[in-house]
Amino acid sequence: MLKSRNVWIFDLDNTLHNATPHIFPHINRSMREYIERHLGVDEAEATRIRQDYWTRYGATLLGLMRHHDTDPRHFLRETHQFPDLERMVAFEKPVIHMLQRLPGRKIIFSNAPRDYIDAVLNITGLGACFAAVYAVENVNFQPKPMLAGFRTLLHAERIKPGQCIMVEDSLPNLVSAKKLGMKTVWVSAGYRQSPCVDVKISNILQLAKRYGQR
Repeated sequence: MLKSRNVWIFDLDNTLHNATPHIFPHINRSMREYIERHLGVDEAEATRIRQDYWTRYGATLLGLMRHHDTDPRHFLRETHQFPDLERMVAFEKPVIHMLQRLPGRKIIFSNAPRDYIDAVLNITGLGACFAAVYAVENVNFQPKPMLAGFRTLLHAERIKPGQCIMVEDSLPNLVSAKKLGMKTVWVSAGYRQSPCVDVKISNILQLAKRYGQR
């Protein structure tokens, strides 16, 4: 049963909007080019490094910080520049109404930089739905699925994991949320199941229905 004390923690990309068609390809290309320039490797090796760090750590940035002493602010600034972000965002407006029907406080927790998050929230109109926004720099560059980032958010908001429902498209991030004691909602159209997932939906618009809201 949902209560007003529930705290919803939402990922942004591929959870509240579809970043796959335009935004993610652009970011992946920008990250690859950044790695080429700053590590002095060719395209194939840069692609391998980017994918390897994302697989191992859940975020390319974390691997670059750990193994190459990369400046996270510089990396994020260089890899999140968009020629026409408004055209690239794929968003379903009914998501706003769905969020308004969910009782409880709502927070964004994303591995993206704050400027990018704010731009997407402004373009979509989602900003008014959320009481707080946590970008990667707000959790001391400890991105999901690292437990440290989650704990930073929980401490700052003065909330307990048992109050929280984490809504995410990334299973490793939900595994971390579950370890801390949060309820979990996986936004995924795939067939895979996990004991770390309490509710699975194929589209964010199904969230209110699955949680019994009318």
